[in-house]
Amino acid sequence: MLSKYVYAILQERALIEHMDRKPYKTDLTDAQWAILEPLLPKAKPGGRTRSVDMREIVNAIMYVLHTGIQWEMMPHDLPPYTTVYTYYDQWNKDGHWPVINAQSASGGRTRIPTQLEHRR
Repeated sequence: MLSKYVYAILQERALIEHMDRKPYKTDLTDAQWAILEPLLPKAKPGGRTRSVDMREIVNAIMYVLHTGIQWEMMPHDLPPYTTVYTYYDQWNKDGHWPVINAQSASGGRTRIPTQLEHRR
């Protein structure tokens, strides 16, 4: 069994390999991202391809929600706050964010709904 110290180092290295910035404590681990990524809405067909890293969008949303800062006060090494807020607002309105947030809070221990069942 790995010590907490070794586990923390491995988690940090995994985050650092993914990003070009120092990780925040609110950033998703690879294991968390593997659970949450399938819950994100797919890009709309026929439109432009996404130019933003969706993991960084979720990391930025988590940062704002955990720290309680204003959207405009987000650190500059995260995606633009207008982009992050646009995704958060859309996901909140269409019901995706409550599902993502519940999975994040539970650490993936709850059953992942196959569709947005809470919207029936």
